[in-house]
Amino acid sequence: MTTGEILFLATALLLIVLIIGNVVFSKLTERRNPPIGTIIQCDGVRLHYIERGDPEAPCVVLLHGNGSMLQDFLISGLIDLLAQSHRVVCFDRPGFGFSQRPRSRIWDAPAQAALLANALNQLGISEPVVLGHSWGTLVAVALSLRKDYPVRGLVLASGYYFPTPRWDVWLMSGPAVPVLGDLVSYTVAPLISWAILPAAFRKIFAPRAVPQRFKNQFPSSLALRPKQLRAAAEESALLVPTAAAFQALYPNIGCPVRILHGAEDGVIEPQQARDLHRAMRRSELRLIQNAGHMVTYADPGATAAAVNSLSEGARALRSVV
Repeated sequence: MTTGEILFLATALLLIVLIIGNVVFSKLTERRNPPIGTIIQCDGVRLHYIERGDPEAPCVVLLHGNGSMLQDFLISGLIDLLAQSHRVVCFDRPGFGFSQRPRSRIWDAPAQAALLANALNQLGISEPVVLGHSWGTLVAVALSLRKDYPVRGLVLASGYYFPTPRWDVWLMSGPAVPVLGDLVSYTVAPLISWAILPAAFRKIFAPRAVPQRFKNQFPSSLALRPKQLRAAAEESALLVPTAAAFQALYPNIGCPVRILHGAEDGVIEPQQARDLHRAMRRSELRLIQNAGHMVTYADPGATAAAVNSLSEGARALRSVV
């Protein structure tokens, strides 16, 4: 055999070992971190969600950011805080946690909103307050723009709303490339992601330290599965185009909006929140001081207060009835 043939066979063998290893890793981590909520089938898609609080109370729906899972809102304490006076429903968005992301669709924000609107109808939930964090804000916006599913209000935290040059998101989009992306996702991407994960956590929580409870409780191994890395890469690729498609639609949102953003967010600049506030017809803006991208951890009380301000009308109506 020539040297080239030996190198080719060695590379192929290494790739096969990595693929098998990552498949086994995914199975083991799902066994060690099983679903903590309920699985429903909606439009042929398996969705994982949890529900807390009084089923008869006004409802708030929580949508997490890119690369994350519903555990994010649990660890922050936000779900328990909101459950004191709300029916809280929190989804794993398609491709994250234990929710499916079929490849037969492009899972942009409108597609996710359509699926979630049907799922919420299936659960008997109408006119909720919708809280989105980071990429979840785009899904929340898409849901509010639907004519067939009214929402009571939006709470948008740490969102990206207007297109800007973002070379970082394009660099993270590699695993989304057809065929080649699959090879990357099932070979080197989990290893690279595992290596950079601590620095990524420090960046999203800066200027504050990463909370110890997050380090102890967030199921990072689930986030390193090839299928979730691919979903995260797809959303990185869709971020700027989605913001570009939505930027002219913000004045069409009829429900009241509360905008929260960390004043020292190093992931998405606070100017995004200021610009959105100017573009909205019915919005209030609050910049959280000494906070970065994870405003739900920096000030869960302010986040809950924003939700409360939008659901007060529903509580008042319930008390009259």
